Amino acid sequence: MAVQTVASSTDSTGTASARNVDLGPAAALSCRECGHRVPLGPVFACEECFGPLEVAYDFSSYDTEQLRERIEAGPANIWRYAPLLPVPADVADKPNLNPGWTKLVKADNLAGELGITGGLYVKDDSGNPTHSFKDRVVAQALEAARVFGFTTLSCSSTGNLAGAVGAAAARAGFRSCVFIPHDLEQGKVVMAAVYGGELVGIEGNYDDVNRFCSELIGDPAGEGWGFVNVNLRPYYAEGSKTLAYEICEQLGWQLPDQIVVPIASGSQLTKIDKGLRELIGLGLVEDKPYKIFGAQAEGCSPVSAAFKAGHDVVRPQKPDTIAKSLAIGNPADGPYVLDIARRTGGAVEDVTDEQIVDAIRVLARTEGIFAETAGGVTVGVTRKLVENGVLDPSKTTVVLNTGDGLKTLDAVAGTGLTATIRPSLESFREAGLA
Repeated sequence: MAVQTVASSTDSTGTASARNVDLGPAAALSCRECGHRVPLGPVFACEECFGPLEVAYDFSSYDTEQLRERIEAGPANIWRYAPLLPVPADVADKPNLNPGWTKLVKADNLAGELGITGGLYVKDDSGNPTHSFKDRVVAQALEAARVFGFTTLSCSSTGNLAGAVGAAAARAGFRSCVFIPHDLEQGKVVMAAVYGGELVGIEGNYDDVNRFCSELIGDPAGEGWGFVNVNLRPYYAEGSKTLAYEICEQLGWQLPDQIVVPIASGSQLTKIDKGLRELIGLGLVEDKPYKIFGAQAEGCSPVSAAFKAGHDVVRPQKPDTIAKSLAIGNPADGPYVLDIARRTGGAVEDVTDEQIVDAIRVLARTEGIFAETAGGVTVGVTRKLVENGVLDPSKTTVVLNTGDGLKTLDAVAGTGLTATIRPSLESFREAGLA
């Protein structure tokens, strides 16, 4: 396994500049736009063109079958894929929430409801430690924060990330201070606060919160702070690849034909595509065509609007939707989502708040999975794609549920008692329940 080793030093923020760090197969950071490479470090923008940086790897020493055996013998969490992630080899021995290896549910009842005949699966990431997929990306960012010597873990968040950072920091002994829009769902506020870190509401939407965090990074007050989705973003984003790895392994080391992914910043979708391409390149799955579909709420659908209009540029929108975890009006990875949807033959679609609520109820009624609003978006979009003839119902399809419905109870607040009866059989029969 190739390990990046460069002389250790300290930068002006007082943190290790990632010169002499062990991040496993990670070799450098590479600009998505111009390809310029820089040493591994807590940086996220290219110094040449200001494009986004992402982790580049050296997998050249791997033997396919030995790698497969190593993965299958690994722990039942994301660290089974440590050979494919920017983490040290002993990552599983460190205090971490160890998320991942969540259920891939064969959703035959939902398939019947939606008219899908080729096999439908729900990748249910509500089973993670803080009940959302954000535990994956935070676990990855935490390991980078250790390497770079940060003492405070932080983020800008629409809710789920705040809870994941708070929990991971508590487990690892870090201080945490996270920032959220002031009007989030109460369930997410409580969950983020309970871990004992500092939780700060910002007047405004997520884009306002993110701008503030970018300012704080450049201020002395932010010295020693690792913002998981800003200065640690290249490493943080790699955690989403583990969704692709798990789906393929759980399908018997096969690519799904179609996958429906919710879009907030767009990073999850782009990294799932990266993970699928890595598995193909390593020979762990047979190369075949696959399609990736993006899902948004109509009240915050800048990527969907750009896709439908045939544009390459995503025009920001002011969010207005119950799907607050997806309410990012200026998604950083929006243009890359467009590229992937078009390259794979997929699409980007959106659904109304009413369709989101209906989809949440359909998933719960058919498969016993209570999804948060983002899961309602993916199920609702899947239904719409089938109805519009865009998604092939005869193909194997995977739909992502990225969080637990207990976090967004307000969305289904009208759901309640079927009846109230006296404690007697007569009253039971009178209510038409016999």
